[in-house]
Formats: sequence, C-alpha cells, structure tokens
Amino acid sequence: MADRRGLLIILSSPSGAGKSTLAKRLRSWDPSIEFSVSATTRNPRPGETDGQDYHFITTDAFKTAVSEGNMLEHAHVFGNFYGSPKGPVKAAIDGGRDVLFDIDWQGAQQIRNSDLGQHTLSIFLLPPSIGELRRRLESRAQDDAATITRRMEKSWDEISHWGSYDHVLINDNLDTTELQLKTIITATRLRRIQQPHLMDHVRGLQSEFEDLS
Repeated sequence: MADRRGLLIILSSPSGAGKSTLAKRLRSWDPSIEFSVSATTRNPRPGETDGQDYHFITTDAFKTAVSEGNMLEHAHVFGNFYGSPKGPVKAAIDGGRDVLFDIDWQGAQQIRNSDLGQHTLSIFLLPPSIGELRRRLESRAQDDAATITRRMEKSWDEISHWGSYDHVLINDNLDTTELQLKTIITATRLRRIQQPHLMDHVRGLQSEFEDLS
C-alpha cells in the first residue's frame, strides 16, 4: 500500500483566468501528478491520440459506463458526451498519485458527490477583474471576437459557483498563485484520511504504552 492516498485535484475557472498555465506549472513541480484523461464520443481530431488526449469510445459504450457507475462525472456538450472514467483515477489515488481535473463546477459537484469525493481537493481561480479577463482572452489570439464574447458571457455563470469550492484564489500574479496552489496541495496531502498508515501507527503506540504498564 502506498504511504498516502492520492488526491483528486479539481481546478476550475472561467476561460482566461490562468488555469491551463497553472496546471502545467503544477506538473513541472511534481511530475507524479497525472492529468485525468477524459472519455468522449466525438471523433478524434487530427493529431489526437487515443488514450493520451482522450479515450475515444462509442455512445453506447459511454452510456453503459455511466449506467454502471464507471464515470466520476459526465456531461453532454455540443452533441457529444464527455466524462472522467473512474477506474484509472481510483488506481492512481490508491497508488498514492494525485489526479488533476480541468472541469467546470458541474463536473466538480459530481465528483464531490461520488464515492471518491472524500479525497477531493477543489480550487477555483478568480480573475483580478472582468476587464483583465477579457484582456487575457484577447492577448492569447486563439479565438475570434465572437468566440471571446461567448466566453465572456459564460464566465459569470462559472464565477457564480465559486462558493462551492474548498479554496478560492484570485490569480492576479501567476508566481504567487502557483505558490499558493503548492501550499494547499502539500497541506491537503497530510489530511488524516489521506494517510492510511496512521491507524496502524497509533495502534503500535498504544501497544507500546500498554507494555509500559
């Protein structure tokens, strides 16, 4: 058995708040943190690899996995299903490895309500201002004006659920936020429930104490 149980680290934010950059920094800090590879019913795009970018499965297989309780969370988006397979995540945390989820508040809620929810650490990233959020989206030069407008319209719905997360950070400085994330993760790894050997250690202390009497 591993020295500790892994964490299900949920990182959520509106688009443009720095989530992807910080997720990469966390992986650089601790390469043992795994990204959760989602399953989807959509077709692979050019350059995507099955099992690395997504698990590409049929709609029937996806629905079966949901009905059998093998998806930690799932959603129907633009005509396709997306979800987080439970098996690989459970194997990782049982092996003492953390799994990082880049999902929205609905997925976060489903995972917290699952039978692995007690091992969840959820963190929401807020932008310093709405103006700064738009500036970041525009500076990425990845989306056209219409897409940026849609992302901005969606951002408030996402921000409105900040209160359901364990920790909320205002990302006005990437280096500061990165340090805060590392501190939160390090501390949460020491939660009692994440340390399966504590009970045996306490029993050993009790036995030693009884031997003294």
